[in-house]
Amino acid sequence: MHDAIPTTTLPNGGTVPVIGQGTWHMGERKASAAEEAKTLRHGLDLGMTLIDTAEMYADGGAERVVAEAIRGRRADAFVVSKVLPTNASRDGTTKACEASLKRLGTDHIDLYLLHWRGRYLLSQTVDAFETLRQAGKIGAWGVSNFDSDDMEELFAVPEGGNVATNQVLYNLNRRGIEYDLLKDSQARGIPIMAYSPLDEGRLLRHPELIHIAKAHQATVAQIALAFLIRNPGVIVIPKTGMPERVRENRASVEVHLTADDLAILDRVFPPPARKMPLEMI
Repeated sequence: MHDAIPTTTLPNGGTVPVIGQGTWHMGERKASAAEEAKTLRHGLDLGMTLIDTAEMYADGGAERVVAEAIRGRRADAFVVSKVLPTNASRDGTTKACEASLKRLGTDHIDLYLLHWRGRYLLSQTVDAFETLRQAGKIGAWGVSNFDSDDMEELFAVPEGGNVATNQVLYNLNRRGIEYDLLKDSQARGIPIMAYSPLDEGRLLRHPELIHIAKAHQATVAQIALAFLIRNPGVIVIPKTGMPERVRENRASVEVHLTADDLAILDRVFPPPARKMPLEMI
């Protein structure tokens, strides 16, 4: 691994690596928690300093795993967490953030997201986010699972333009955001954070991806990740509990897809020709 991990710039001027670490399904079993934390620490060692988690994951269990991973090296990590829409009132957001801070064992969350839209007005959630940011509890705030129309509503809310990222489902099998949301976000300088970049492992057995991977002496996962991070302003957050997979993900920055590769991928995984509803899992 010779290439440094590229970074992308957040609207507040901060930079983050384009390959981070996800934690969905971590913290679900006590028996595996220590190994999961060790794997996250290995990722930190390799420069994958962005760690994404949420209060929903294992009912806070994933945040506790992250707490163990960053213990004694908080300055090395860029921590992202999320508030559930059921907690996203003005007061509820503040309380949820305090609970996440306690589970994470830290005094601040670097990037705090609304997990998806719920019944509370966006103005309430944004007001809470701004209050938390001014108090130093969070460094920046963003959203998750917001489609283009949701983003337009957000921009119309006071201080809504301070949104720092939109975390959405994006991978070769699910390219719908390329029609409008990705381009709009790039134009505004708002990074897209791609969750499930390997489509829950479904991409790993695809014959065309296997063929391209062999040509690059790479793995299928590396091809799938390289496809996403070639786009400016796209961050991927693959999740794994195995150190060898962390190294594999990290090495995807060494893969440089050719024009022929991209033509094949467009044929096998066609880009959207029309507006498509935002997919979620």
